[in-house]
Amino acid sequence: MTTPACSVDSIAGAFLANGLVLRGGFNFAPGEASPTGSSGAPARAILLVGQAGAAPWPHFMRWREKHPQKIANPLDSWSRGVIGAVAKTFGVRAVSPSDTPYLPFQQWAMRAEGLKPSPLGILMHPQYGLWHAYRGALLFEDELPVRAAEAAPHLCDTCVEKPCLKSCPVAAYSPQGFAYQSCLAHARGADGEPCRAGGCLDRNACPYATAYRYPAEVQVFHMAAFAGL
Repeated sequence: MTTPACSVDSIAGAFLANGLVLRGGFNFAPGEASPTGSSGAPARAILLVGQAGAAPWPHFMRWREKHPQKIANPLDSWSRGVIGAVAKTFGVRAVSPSDTPYLPFQQWAMRAEGLKPSPLGILMHPQYGLWHAYRGALLFEDELPVRAAEAAPHLCDTCVEKPCLKSCPVAAYSPQGFAYQSCLAHARGADGEPCRAGGCLDRNACPYATAYRYPAEVQVFHMAAFAGL
């Protein structure tokens, strides 16, 4: 079944009820390898689903109050539930960034929204800066009336000072990549309290899109999940 533009709008509306938004999409090229859709046939189109700022947080917290606190990955579980329910309504397949084998979500995102990675690896968005995320995607077995975005302005190209590479006490991010073990040890250690209480110092140092910056409680949640606290 081909999904017309009005149905894409309906899908977007269904996600807004939980603070999520469609983050662009595209049609796979003829002969291009793609995941399977709901029936097992190759997908012909994809819509990415995510967030801008912390809009989903109140919806997630209400869900969390009704579920066991010891769920291993509660935000992932909530996202899967919300995106999966919308997928079922529209007869399409939902996939998640945590599915294994892993799907190329970052490549899909760059293609769908024309974004490039920041020095922290997070895709830099011209409006949301570093304060956005992709929570899943919908796969369609027919083409959609969407097209991949043109390249967006890359804010990092005009940022001379690069404070995102100067704020971490252990220099976890550098042109050589992400020093995962150093970051993890610091976040768990005695000197890591500022990170545990307010989130990644490098990410917070970015001067762009501060209006979309996650509140401290959201950053605390993500840091605790990262550090296994």
